Amino acid sequence: MTEATPAATPPGEDQGAPVPHLAVAIVGNGFSGLGTAIRLRQAGEDDFLIFERHDDVGGTWRDNSYPGCACDVPSHLYSFSFAPNPDWSRSFSAQPEIHAYLQRVSAEYDIDRFTRHRHEVLDATWDDTAQHWVVNTGQGVWTADALVLGSGALSDPSFPDVPGLEDFEGPVFHSATWRHDLDLRGRRVAVIGTGASAIQFVPEIAPVVGDLKVFQRTPPWIMPRRDRAITGIEKLLFRWFPPAQRLVREAIYWGRETFVFGFRDPRRMAKAAALAEAHMRRQVDDPALREKITPDYAMGCKRILLSNDYLPALDRDNVEVITEKIVEIRPNAVVTADGIEHEVDTIIAGTGFAISDLPISHRVHGRDGRSLADHWGGTMFAHNGTMITGFPNVFTLLGPNTGLGHNSVVFMIESQIALVLDTLRHMRAHGVGAVEPTQAAQDAFVAEMQRKTEGTVWVDGGCSSWYLDAQGNNSALWPTFTMPFRRRVRRFRPEEHHLTPSGRRSRGSTPIGELDP
Repeated sequence: MTEATPAATPPGEDQGAPVPHLAVAIVGNGFSGLGTAIRLRQAGEDDFLIFERHDDVGGTWRDNSYPGCACDVPSHLYSFSFAPNPDWSRSFSAQPEIHAYLQRVSAEYDIDRFTRHRHEVLDATWDDTAQHWVVNTGQGVWTADALVLGSGALSDPSFPDVPGLEDFEGPVFHSATWRHDLDLRGRRVAVIGTGASAIQFVPEIAPVVGDLKVFQRTPPWIMPRRDRAITGIEKLLFRWFPPAQRLVREAIYWGRETFVFGFRDPRRMAKAAALAEAHMRRQVDDPALREKITPDYAMGCKRILLSNDYLPALDRDNVEVITEKIVEIRPNAVVTADGIEHEVDTIIAGTGFAISDLPISHRVHGRDGRSLADHWGGTMFAHNGTMITGFPNVFTLLGPNTGLGHNSVVFMIESQIALVLDTLRHMRAHGVGAVEPTQAAQDAFVAEMQRKTEGTVWVDGGCSSWYLDAQGNNSALWPTFTMPFRRRVRRFRPEEHHLTPSGRRSRGSTPIGELDP
C-alpha cells in the first residue's frame, strides 16, 4: 500500500494526512469479493483491501440466517472450483454450512488480514486527473487504481410497499434480518410473499406459531428437492481422491446446463410442469388449496423452487393461504382487497431484494460525476456483465446479465474474476491508466442479451418477475448456456475498450501472474 495525494476526508479527520493508495479496492466479502481477493493473491498481488460493512465474511450467506435457509444448487457445485469441500454434509447445503465454508476459505487463504470490517462504502468517485478511485468508507478514505464491486444483488432487503406498514404495532421484519430473539410460539403471524425464502422458513415456523396467514401474490412452481445426506464413505473418497469430487461437480454442472433447453422454449417445460403438479397432488389433500397454489403461467417464467415440506405446511389446520391483494396494514391487522381484516401480531416479509436497483449503484460516481444508478436509469447494463462505459477501471461482479435461472452463480463469479485479472494484467503490461468499454461494444452486448431473451420463458411465460426490470428488459439474467460466457470473458479484448495511457508511474507495478483455468 502506498500513499496518494490527499483527497476529501470525513469530518473530524486530519485534512492534511496522506491518503493510502491501493492497486485494487474490493467492496463486499461474499463469494464475489472473497474469490477476487484469493485470485489476486494467487496471482502475486497483495496491494488490495476488502471493504465490508458487517463484521464477518459471507455476504448473503452471513445475512440470511432464517430457519430452514439453504441453497437450491447442489453443494459440490455451489463452491469455489479452487477450494473444494469434501465434507459437505448434504446434497444441498444449509446456510450455516455455507457460511462456515466461506469463513474457513477466508482463513485458509489468509484473506482476513486484507479485510476491513465495519467499513461500509459510502461513496466511490472517479478522479479522471489522477486516474484513480476515491473511496470513502466513513471510517477513512482510500484511493485505488481499480474498483471491484462484489456486493451483489442480494444485499439489501426489499419490503412491500403497503400503506400503514410503519404503523403496525407488533414486530415487523424481513427474512434477511431474522429476529432470532423473538419467540414465535403461539403468535399470529402474517407472511408476505411466497418466494425462495418463504418456502424455506414457512415449514419451520408453521408447527410452532398459533396462526399463520400466508399472503400469496403469485404461486411458485415447486419441484421435489432431491436432497440426501452425503455418506462417510463418499466424504473419505472426496478427501483422498479429489478427482472423484471434481467428476461429481462436472456431472452436476453439465446436467444443469441442459435446463437451458426448457427456458429457451416454453413448450419443453410441459413435462417438468406435470412433475410439479404431481408433486403438489401428493403433498396437498385439499382440492381448494391446490387450486389456490397452482400457477397460471409457464414454468420457469419465475424462479423454480425446490421443496419437500412447504406444500404440506400450507395444508396444516393453523395455516391459511390468502390470495387477495393487500391494500392496507393497520396497527393489528392486514387488510385485503375484499375488505377482510386479518388480525395478526407479527409480520414477516419474504419479499426478496432490490435486484434491478443495486444499492451500491447510487454510491459509485463515474467520469461525469453522475452515479451509476443515474446512468442506468432503471435498466442495468454492462459490457460482458462486468465493465461499464463512463466508469473506468470498475468491475461489477454478479451485476447486469450475469444472474442465472438454472446453474451456479459461483461459476459466473469465477469467470468474471478471470476477466478482472486479465484486464489488470494488460493494463500493467502496456502502461494503461484507465480502461472502459467502448459505447459500441457495450451497446452490442446489451442488444445481444435482449435478442437472446426473445422467445424464452422469461418473456413469453405469462408472468412478471425480477428477471425483467420495470421497462420490461432483461437486465438480470444471462439468457443461455454458461460456457459461452466463460469463453468470452476468459481474456481481455483491448479492441472493445478505450485505453488511456497512464499519466503517472504505475503504483501497482507487480506483474499479475497467470492462473490455471
